[in-house]
Formats: sequence, C-alpha cells, structure tokens
Amino acid sequence: MNVYQRVLNIGYEDEAIVIPFDPDVFLIFISPTFENTDNLLASLEKQYPHSILCGCSTSGEIHDQNVSDHTAVITAISFDKTKVVAKLVDITDMKNSEDAGRSLASSFDQKDLAHLLVFSDGLNVNGADLVKGLVSVLPNTSITGGLAGDGSDFNQTFIISGGQKMSEKVIALGLYSNHLKVGFGSKGGWDSFGIDRKVTKSKDNVLFELDGKPALEVYKTYLGDAASELPSSGLLFPLSLRDSSDNDPVVRTILAVSEEDKSLTFAGNIPEGSFVKMMKANINRLVDGAEKSAEISNAFNPEKAELSLLISCVGRRLVLKQLVEEEIEAVKEVVGDQSIITGFYSYGEIAPFGEFSPCRLHNQTMTITTLSEV
Repeated sequence: MNVYQRVLNIGYEDEAIVIPFDPDVFLIFISPTFENTDNLLASLEKQYPHSILCGCSTSGEIHDQNVSDHTAVITAISFDKTKVVAKLVDITDMKNSEDAGRSLASSFDQKDLAHLLVFSDGLNVNGADLVKGLVSVLPNTSITGGLAGDGSDFNQTFIISGGQKMSEKVIALGLYSNHLKVGFGSKGGWDSFGIDRKVTKSKDNVLFELDGKPALEVYKTYLGDAASELPSSGLLFPLSLRDSSDNDPVVRTILAVSEEDKSLTFAGNIPEGSFVKMMKANINRLVDGAEKSAEISNAFNPEKAELSLLISCVGRRLVLKQLVEEEIEAVKEVVGDQSIITGFYSYGEIAPFGEFSPCRLHNQTMTITTLSEV
C-alpha cells in the first residue's frame, strides 16, 4: 500500500499534480472557499483517468498534524491487495435518505467486501436514516464515513465523484480484500448537564416539543445570549439522545431552526418518547476523546496503520478554536509517525460504537478509520 499526500493552497492554478505511483483512488477534502476546485478536479481526472476521485467539502481540512482552511488536501492511495469500487446515489429529498442508503448498499457485491467508506452531502440528508438503510443491507460489513461540511455557514455542501463536485448525492467506496486490516473508533468528550427532557412531539429529524413545550423555546433558555446566533451557536450545545435503556446515547447537532413552528432540525432522527439532555464542551475532555478514538481504532487494527482517516465534527472545532490541532496531535501520538493522516471537519460522523455494535450516525465526535494491508 502506497500513500502520498499533497496540500494545495488557495492560490493553486492549473499545475500538474505529480504522484510517484499510479493511484487506485484519490481522497479529496476541499474547502468550499477553494477557488479552483473545478480546474483541480478536471486536471486530476485528465492526468489519472483510471483513478477514482472521491471526497467532499469540509469545515476544515486535516493533514498530518495540521488543520487548515481554504485548502485542498489530496491523498493518493495505491493498494497492493485491495480492489476499490465506487458507487453513487441521488438523495434529492431528505425523506428518501433510508431508501438511498439501501440502494447504495445494494449496488455493492458483498463477496469479499471488507469495508465501506461513505461520504454524503451534509445538508440534504437525514444521516441517521441513511445509515439505517446502509446497515439494513450490509449488517455484517464495517461502515465508516461522514457528512460534508460548509464551515459553520450551513449553506451548501458537496461530494466529489470523478471530476465533478455534486450536491444531493452520496458516494461510497467499497474496499474488497482478504488482506486489508481496518480499525475504527468514535468518541466525543462532551459533558451532559441539566435534567432529562422527554421528546413529546417530533417527526423524523425535526423536534417540535420537549416535555410538552415548544422545543426552540426550551433550547433558547439554555443558550442565553447565544440564542441570537442560532443555528451556528447550536454547534456548541448539542443534545445527548437516549432512545431506549438498551442503547448507548448518541449526540445530535442542530442543522436549522424554525421560528414559525418553534422547531429544531437535527442531522439525525429524534424519536418521540426518547429522552435528551443538553451538552457542553470541556476542552481537555474533547482532546481525550480524540485520543481514546485512536486507541480504539488501534485495538481493532493491531497492524501499524498506513493511513488514518480522521472525521471530526465542526462543533468540536468551534469549541477548541486555536487549540484545535491538539486533538489531531493526540491522534498522531497514538497511530504513529508511519501513518499518513488525512480527513476533514464534518456535519456528522458515521461509525459503529464498537466492534460488535451497529453503525450509527454521530455528531460532535472524532471518528477515525485506519487502514493497512498484510
């Protein structure tokens, strides 16, 4: 397995990207403010017509121990013993997210499918339903990935397929091999506070009432002055969701608010009858969570990782601010210098809780996928 990384700044024009080997796939994580995306993708497609181009827009690009903005992070990968297949599905209506997940998963041959890596439009999707559809078809295949970002603007996101950037799409890479070792971990580090509140009215990912009161009004009482900055300030105050006594709680982040009906729209479903708590950040615990995620992924993949894909939530970045690279450094110390680190800040993370638990949509976590061939 060969891995090569290049970081392009906003001043990029139409220069050739020279790779010292013939890549099977390019992972491309690119800022929405990068001015020459179309030229870059066209150039890569022309130079490497047999390579898969895949990736998405970001809320920050991760490379080595660094986090940058206004850049394009290109990671070229050539596998020795792994076949890569890319599939694409439309998701023009958020209500069809589960169907899109089923359709996408069904398009892959399951024989020797070692792992599925998924990148989705970050706004026009119900991430929880997308994952539910994927898992319904591939219950025994590990699945990781994330939702594309757009800084903290929540305006428009896109995925990359071939030489094109596309909205309202989901792309997945199927990795076929008996020699590929995959590790994954997903941890947060947020602290819950306040009382449990019951979801008394919701529909899919739209929350209308908590304890019989308008959800937006209840939520604003916790935010105080920050309420005027919704929905972006909601990234700093996610909800911990517990939908049954048997399930570990998941974190849900606000995507939009409606003053008209006093509702909150989240990246994933908020089932009626479930219980939620407000959450707030502790910087040290966020960094510890990233480190723990790396330790879990290493435990699943005892081989030295050749590539580490980091997908961390934009809400974590807004809290960590100038300390954001500390969570990347914590991961680097665990996965080792031999591993190339790539990734992005997202609107949602896709991963199982653990080795024997189903894949879920997460918010506000650091999700890590490690790859190596043996």
